[in-house]
Amino acid sequence: MPATNPPHPLPAPHISLTWTDHVTGRQGHLVVDRLVRGVSSGGLRMREGCTLDEVTGLARGMTMKEALHFDADDDRARYIPLGGAKGGIDCDPRDPDAYGVLVRYLRAVRPYIESVWTTGEDLGLTQDLVDRAAAEAGLVSSIQAVYPLLDDESAARRRLADAFAVTVDGIGLDELVGGCGVAESALAALDRAGVAHRGARVSVQGLGTMGGATARFLSRAGLKVVAVADIKGTLANPAGLDVEALLAARDAYGTVDRSVLREADRELPADAWLAADADILVPAAVSYAIDASNQAQITAPWVVEAANMPVLPDAELLLAERGVTVLPDVVVNSGTNAWWWWTLFGDIGADAEQAFAHTRRSMRALIELMLGRAEADGSTPRAAAHALVADRLPVMAERFGWYR
Repeated sequence: MPATNPPHPLPAPHISLTWTDHVTGRQGHLVVDRLVRGVSSGGLRMREGCTLDEVTGLARGMTMKEALHFDADDDRARYIPLGGAKGGIDCDPRDPDAYGVLVRYLRAVRPYIESVWTTGEDLGLTQDLVDRAAAEAGLVSSIQAVYPLLDDESAARRRLADAFAVTVDGIGLDELVGGCGVAESALAALDRAGVAHRGARVSVQGLGTMGGATARFLSRAGLKVVAVADIKGTLANPAGLDVEALLAARDAYGTVDRSVLREADRELPADAWLAADADILVPAAVSYAIDASNQAQITAPWVVEAANMPVLPDAELLLAERGVTVLPDVVVNSGTNAWWWWTLFGDIGADAEQAFAHTRRSMRALIELMLGRAEADGSTPRAAAHALVADRLPVMAERFGWYR
């Protein structure tokens, strides 16, 4: 049986706090797992039921994502990975009070954003909304803590702003690059197994920013997206769904207008995406989507984690016993975070093709490295990712210093 997740090499978080909104009673959390060069990186999510434990796990995951993009032998790289952090607010983003809660949360944690925590969009929030709320809270930027590390702050900020203004077929580059990374991870796994892209079947949970972009890139690579799930249920077609039509018919929360469905498209229960006759399953919506009970429905040989923490550890163990490979979130969905810093620090410019090419190279290299390590160690890909992080952390600590 493959080895499961080893003990993580890092100690307790550097900062962990919970804030209570004096207006609504809603709570928000901030966890700074580690600081590297005095700074940490990790998005801010907003969802009903968000807990401190969830944010703690996400912050630890961000430390791993940052470390996995550190290449000690690449002297040309301008982006030197940061520490990991995460923020979370227990509120439905559709709630009429949500924006006020967001502004008050940012105002409360403003000293951390000014000094140690760089943040941005995550589940339930768009970057535009985070930027607007950050300005109202009196912040210069949601990533201002990293500015002292830049060689030319004004040029770097202009480059990132230009990149956020880039669109491809009417969709923002920032919305596409993460899905590009997830799709490339899946394609690399297929290539390693000798499975042809054309005709391989995909089922996706969530058609928001990450899930939608992943479906788009996989479809354009020749794969058939046979099922997608949104808040209303699962849409399925064994011959393949019209991905572009579904994407064009989404609302701001990734819910598809059913009027665009074709005659052969079917509407199924919400959890039907799990049991779809597919080669690749992409949970791209919420954390904790696959547990010890519902994992039994999965027949796909690969689960590619586009969402953060979608597969619970006991479920992953059971999947491994059945020969199902889980490609972990700490590698698969790390492309968006890395793209921010590649662009800001100047490894790439504000150009879509350059961003996609750099993302594809980086993600494919990481997947190859992780799967090669898993094969050599007789472990799961997640355990291999942990081992790679354990190798890199001492080097980062020696070169750049850890702050607890």
